[in-house]
Amino acid sequence: FGIHAIILVATATLNSETAAAQRGKEVIREDAYPPLWDSAPENLLDFPVEGNKIVINAWNYRERLGAYKNLLNSSAKYFTAFGSQNFGNILWGLPLQHGWQFRTGRLADPSSVSSCGYEAGDLLCISVRSWWACMNYYLAIIPFLGAVEAGLFGELLYEIEILPPEEQGADFCYSVADCRSRIPKLMDKWKAYFEVNNFRAASPTMRSSFKLDDALGHMWKAHVASIAYASPKFQDSLKHLSDPEANFGEDWANGVDFIGATYFSTDFQTTNNFQAFLPQRMLVGGDVIPFISDFSAQQNKVLLSLSGLHKTNQLTGGLLLKLWQKAMSTEAGREAGRKLIEDLASS
Repeated sequence: FGIHAIILVATATLNSETAAAQRGKEVIREDAYPPLWDSAPENLLDFPVEGNKIVINAWNYRERLGAYKNLLNSSAKYFTAFGSQNFGNILWGLPLQHGWQFRTGRLADPSSVSSCGYEAGDLLCISVRSWWACMNYYLAIIPFLGAVEAGLFGELLYEIEILPPEEQGADFCYSVADCRSRIPKLMDKWKAYFEVNNFRAASPTMRSSFKLDDALGHMWKAHVASIAYASPKFQDSLKHLSDPEANFGEDWANGVDFIGATYFSTDFQTTNNFQAFLPQRMLVGGDVIPFISDFSAQQNKVLLSLSGLHKTNQLTGGLLLKLWQKAMSTEAGREAGRKLIEDLASS
């Protein structure tokens, strides 16, 4: 059952050849971008400057999105060979996932103690009580500060400071120096991703040998490490969610380990194709997968597959993931894994 669960999940995601072929042909829909993408800060100096510091409010959706936009813009030079308009940039998966969280209400205060994140209150507010928002901090601000440390933005005239939330301040770090002292191993992984790409982009001899598989490997190692670090830290935040939504959150975090092992391409089009299969609202009490009437058959199937994958991995004490990672430990293995999934999906 576990292998079938892997196949069902991966089938929804891994069709990279088709996505690549379509990337240059499709007209990009406006709603394919994260909400408010055009109005997000696209330059570091678009953020407020106070004294000698650029100050970013990571608890405002537009400003957190702006951190992503700066990452995308400054790393575009790495991915010119993989599609026009920076659509081949594998960092697109991060802001697109953040946009899905915003669009589906997952960044709002689930405890209803405040109006943070709701139209009747401050729609752009990101709630520190949101499990999704706290997990995402480690996939937004930590990559961003890792890029700053790696020199992605060049020599900065100002320090970068992230504003803390109104509560749970000890759960986060707020500058390169702060994060370096508190989570050095995680910072190392994100810094390594940007340094490797930066080195290749800067070196004429290395530029021609840039391998997307290598970039994806570094990115996914950092991505998975962020989730592994944040998951136990924010376990208590799941209590604010309905049982179905909390279960989905944990199932999703577990599923990322399996998806990441294949070095799944998180470019613009592939991520958008995949996110169509994710639930377009928060799950509530009474939602029973795979029988949620306002979800598509594919969305129900993906939810069931993620649940089955998580349960099977737990029952095997993590052995299922270890076996999958071993099978995906070489480039040939990852290619074979994707080909196997595509063949099974079409049979």
